[in-house]
Amino acid sequence: KSSKPKRRKGKSSKKKEKKVVKEVDILSPSAMLNAYYICHNAPACLEFRGFPWPGAPKKKGKKGK
Repeated sequence: KSSKPKRRKGKSSKKKEKKVVKEVDILSPSAMLNAYYICHNAPACLEFRGFPWPGAPKKKGKKGK
């Protein structure tokens, strides 16, 4: 057998640091450029930004291979 000490797998015993949630400006130039390329119309843009259009059909999930 090897003489190396065994390491424990899994979560470490260190205290977890709280993640700071940074406010994101959805109207910033970079966000608008991104929306320009991924959205085809106003309802799609609002839906991507987290504001679903009332009466919009539900999306069907894609099946993985």
